[in-house]
Amino acid sequence: MSRRETFDVAVVGAGVVGSAAALGLAREGLRVAIVEAHQPPGWRADEHDLRVYAFAPDSQALLDSLGVWPAVASARAYPYRRMRIWDAGAAGEMKFDADALGRDCLGHIVEHGLLVDRLWDAVSRNQNIQRFCPDRLRELDQDDSGASLSLESGLRLRARLVLGADGAASRVRDLVGLSVSEHDYGQCGLVAYVSTARSHECTCWQRFLPTGPLAFLPCADGRCSIVWTLPTAEAQRLLAIDETSFCAELTRAFDARLGDVTMVSERRVFPLQRKLAREMLHGRVALIGDAAHAVHPLAGQGVNLGLRDVAALLTLVREARSAGRDFTSAQRLQRWARNRTSENAVAAYSFEAINRVFSNDALLPALVRGPLLGLAGKIPPLAQFFWRRAAGL
Repeated sequence: MSRRETFDVAVVGAGVVGSAAALGLAREGLRVAIVEAHQPPGWRADEHDLRVYAFAPDSQALLDSLGVWPAVASARAYPYRRMRIWDAGAAGEMKFDADALGRDCLGHIVEHGLLVDRLWDAVSRNQNIQRFCPDRLRELDQDDSGASLSLESGLRLRARLVLGADGAASRVRDLVGLSVSEHDYGQCGLVAYVSTARSHECTCWQRFLPTGPLAFLPCADGRCSIVWTLPTAEAQRLLAIDETSFCAELTRAFDARLGDVTMVSERRVFPLQRKLAREMLHGRVALIGDAAHAVHPLAGQGVNLGLRDVAALLTLVREARSAGRDFTSAQRLQRWARNRTSENAVAAYSFEAINRVFSNDALLPALVRGPLLGLAGKIPPLAQFFWRRAAGL
């Protein structure tokens, strides 16, 4: 007979969102299991992860409360102070400035691998967390009091609540039968690091082109991380051409805003899809992060939405425990799930609408989008409203 262990919460998936959830719940005094198929590779300062995030202030505050942010910031988290957004087909520009908004910075550009490394290190040192790695979820059953997980190793776990944080192709989601709304954008994101002739000025730059948005994100050592959204065939073409030709096309696409561009890394492409779980909760099983909502990357909000799932769940736990109540009560979990499902859907479809309006050369959108950007940039309260929404404040 296989051994069975009992926990308050079992988290499946140890990415940024899953590890943050496990750590936050453990710091609330709960006994937590975390199941992960692969030992995360250690972060190295001499390597730059191509997957980066525009980390919002509320995400930073969450990691700070978990005791992790100082270790991230001291390694390589680059603060950005300004944002510039403009359209290739029309006049007008939206600007955000930390000074005007009364902030030290608007956020940080942070590498995925660094976040995972520092969170995993904190998870490994927390005595309330037991790691099952490398291991995979095989079966999942639940009843009114909790859920039972069977792992490929033969171990069996029992938890009052299971969190599926296992990404867009979630095994947890499939096992409990939670359906998703899917949409293939017919686009890919092309990512790389570049150096530019002129300084990036601690600024996130985004130009909307008829083929999709092109972002230059400021990083340490003066380099920029680019995220270029393109139709799939065009992305594959740009991936295949030689470096000199690619840099010339990239410089033109960015209107030479920072001068000539030079490659300092390889190029990669990844397909873009929207996946939204129609529900984030099924009995004692909840979805968080990309398992619940994979969104368009144009606003860099994917990881921030996932960490907001975690922050809302931690608030639920604290409120329940301070009132002497069970944090896994159906009513509390359903309220959390409704609120997060609604907010994530609004965000996902908003990003999609922005992408559709700006990523085409039809006459009517071209006539209105430039003035709209210019108007938002000239009215401080409107600009502040947009930024505060993106920042989670």
